[in-house]
Amino acid sequence: MSNQLSMVSAASKPIAPIALVLVAGSNYQVREAWIAAAIASPPLNEKTGVLLEGLPTGILLLESLDQLIIERIAPGCLCCIGQLAMRVTLNRLLRQNLKNLYIAINDTQHLAQLQQALLLSPYDQILQCKKVMVL
Repeated sequence: MSNQLSMVSAASKPIAPIALVLVAGSNYQVREAWIAAAIASPPLNEKTGVLLEGLPTGILLLESLDQLIIERIAPGCLCCIGQLAMRVTLNRLLRQNLKNLYIAINDTQHLAQLQQALLLSPYDQILQCKKVMVL
């Protein structure tokens, strides 16, 4: 198990799995807009995390608040870079006691690899994929 994966300790595991939604394809603005619409009316006292691959060009639709934590990582083939940036950022998000998590990636061709990575320990015990949205 890599150091990045082991950073999510048993003590930080939520009681119930975090509801995960994967979003892939189109461009950054479309992915961000889809997530913004999906979380337009979040339940009170539930933290939501968003991990966006890519960098915005223009107006930010999502900004971090008390109950909404936004993380952005530079675009790049997740397979080629070993998913290191995604894993480190994801582990940081998972320590925030989230109820919901959205992960948005550029390339639909790498969606299967991302899904496989999230089925590995410790993510298989922490996350429960509720939806996969291809734009």
